[in-house]
Amino acid sequence: MENVGGQAVIEGVLMRHENKVNISIRKGHSIISKRINLKKRSQFLKLFFVRGITNMVDMLKIGLDALIWSADQQTPKKEKVSKTEVGLTLVFSFIFAILIFVIAPFYLTKLFYSSNNWIFNLIDGILRVLIFIVYILAISLMKDILRVFQYHGAEHKVVNCYEAGKDLTVKNAKKFTTLHSRCGTSFLIIVLAISIIVFSFITRPEWYYKIGFRIILIPVIIGISYEILRLADRFKNNLFFNFLNKPGLWIQKITTKEPDEKQLEVAIHSLKKVL
Repeated sequence: MENVGGQAVIEGVLMRHENKVNISIRKGHSIISKRINLKKRSQFLKLFFVRGITNMVDMLKIGLDALIWSADQQTPKKEKVSKTEVGLTLVFSFIFAILIFVIAPFYLTKLFYSSNNWIFNLIDGILRVLIFIVYILAISLMKDILRVFQYHGAEHKVVNCYEAGKDLTVKNAKKFTTLHSRCGTSFLIIVLAISIIVFSFITRPEWYYKIGFRIILIPVIIGISYEILRLADRFKNNLFFNFLNKPGLWIQKITTKEPDEKQLEVAIHSLKKVL
């Protein structure tokens, strides 16, 4: 059975299988869908390590398009987001992420510890994880985000139901957990952990050197983390990989919420469409 994956969008769920993507959302009393056929990747882009970076770029683009489309379906035409607004939002989001998850923990660590060694990188990494958790907890208090987290839970339940070989029905899907080892949340936790190790190789003391390479090495960290996530999912019954999966699953208890039956219907609709 081929792996499927997806993400939550505004009032709906995106599902991906091989080179096919389907986005299904609830609009009024109906479920509407949008289908996307992806171009086949070259053999180079499927190589070990490279495929993780490629997959991240793909999902960022597809995910953004899906979010914009799903948001547009919920708003009047005159209020729809323009391409300029989307571009500015992307730039702002990137700058915000660098400030909060790269620069802030670096300078906070310098307040506590000034030596340039592995302890500095460990403290820097721990602070990065704590900031991420606080950020997730903060946005989970927003009503609109709570709805997205419920659809995230619906996506996982339906994927778990499919991978268990059960019929895709609301009754069957309800029995499964909202947690999944291939989730993007788990991937981000692995990224944060791997960054501690990779950043330990940045030995020059100058602040611009350390921060610059923290940004430049992000694709390297993504490539490594993707391969670890695949192994952790493949060997999840192994004691070591089971332990490796735990932190991501714990954080998923924040980023996924129990969905209602209508949300499960949307997730099932999306997965059936993409299959």
